[in-house]
Amino acid sequence: NIHVLCAKKDFYEYKVIFGSSKTRKLCKIMAAIRQIFLISAITVLCFAKLGSAIRCYECNSHTDVRCAQDIPPDELSIECGDHKHGVAYTFCRKITQVIEFSVNTLPPDSRVIRGCGWDSSSYKDKCYQRSGFGGRLEVCACSSDNCNGALSMRNISGAFGLLLAALGFFLARV
Repeated sequence: NIHVLCAKKDFYEYKVIFGSSKTRKLCKIMAAIRQIFLISAITVLCFAKLGSAIRCYECNSHTDVRCAQDIPPDELSIECGDHKHGVAYTFCRKITQVIEFSVNTLPPDSRVIRGCGWDSSSYKDKCYQRSGFGGRLEVCACSSDNCNGALSMRNISGAFGLLLAALGFFLARV
C-alpha cells in the first residue's frame, strides 16, 4: 500500500505532506487534474446554453412599429421553444425588407421582420443580401438570446469563452 497525503499549497498546487519523494509526482498529477477540470468547466459554461430554448424578438414592423427599433422592447421577446409551430428553433433571424417603388398598387415600403429560425443552413451567425426587381432584403441569423435586436448581429459568446479559458490556463501556470 502506498500512503500519500497531499495538502493544498495554493489553489492550483499540491505538496506532499506524508509519503516518499516518488509520491510528489502523484500530487502534481492531482494538481494537473484540478486545472484541467477547472478550465473544462469554464469552457462548458461559456458555450452551453442555460435553458432549453433560445429567446428571440418576434415581430413585424408592418403590424408593430416598435419592431423597427434597433433594440425592440422586451415584451416582443419570446422563448422559441414555446412557438406555435413546434419546430426545434436554434437561432434568431432579422429580415430587413425594402420595396423601392409601387408594385401592384402597393406603395414603396420598408419592413423589419424578426423571429425564430430553424434552418441549419450555412448562413447561421451570418448575414446575406438578396435583391430583385424593385426590392432588396438583408437576412441575418444569430444564435444567442435576443441577438436579433442589436445593430451588430455578431455572436461573441464563443470568443468570450475562449478568452476565459485562456485566462484560466494562464492563471493556472502563475
